[in-house]
Amino acid sequence: MASQAESPTRSSRQGEGLHARLLASLGPAITGGEHPPGTVLRTDELAEKHEVSRTVVREAVRVLESMHLVESRRRVGVTVLPAEEWNVYDPQVITWRLAGADRPRQLRSLTVLRSAVEPVAARLAAGLATPEQCAEVTGQALGMVATSRGGQLEKYLVHDVAFHRAILRASGNEMFARLGDVVAAVLTGRTEHEVMFSDPRQEAVTLHVQVAEAIRERDAERAEAAMRTITLDAMAELDVLVP
Repeated sequence: MASQAESPTRSSRQGEGLHARLLASLGPAITGGEHPPGTVLRTDELAEKHEVSRTVVREAVRVLESMHLVESRRRVGVTVLPAEEWNVYDPQVITWRLAGADRPRQLRSLTVLRSAVEPVAARLAAGLATPEQCAEVTGQALGMVATSRGGQLEKYLVHDVAFHRAILRASGNEMFARLGDVVAAVLTGRTEHEVMFSDPRQEAVTLHVQVAEAIRERDAERAEAAMRTITLDAMAELDVLVP
């Protein structure tokens, strides 16, 4: 009996897998400097090297173009753009850069960004957060307390990311809220690349609880001050843990 033709659904899943695999190879190679700015990548060569179709290559290139990592021109090929052109706020670009040799500089850059934004967001949240948002911030802070001992960094990370996302949303500033993915990427990168202590410092955990309390009590100055201390402490940790 002849074998049945491959179903469109299965074929689509395989295509998505090849596309993701190619991106997972090309993205870090570009952000890590393996393909320096000005490098021209040929579709045919990429297809042969990675054993995928030209269609898969074109799909991956479109994603890289959306991140401003490359520029595609007819009769020229796919040209790698300089870092100044990259969408450095794209969470995937952040993840790739954190996986490379540029990790220390990237972590410091992102932490400086956090220190400029998050204290102000906490101050705004103290005046604007709804009761539901206050409850969410408090609940995530308590979740951080519950998972801060016993090497539960992955569970702790879930609450940590949710805590900071909630405050950015509660600030009432849509620009701040859109930075939730950026903060999530840097917090995740710190955990995945072990740029953290085996258990979070209890002083840091307590500060998160204090931010939640200050927002709930509508104390804008205390919320801002506690969040500023959190971001400054994060920078000090980098100086200790990242050469």
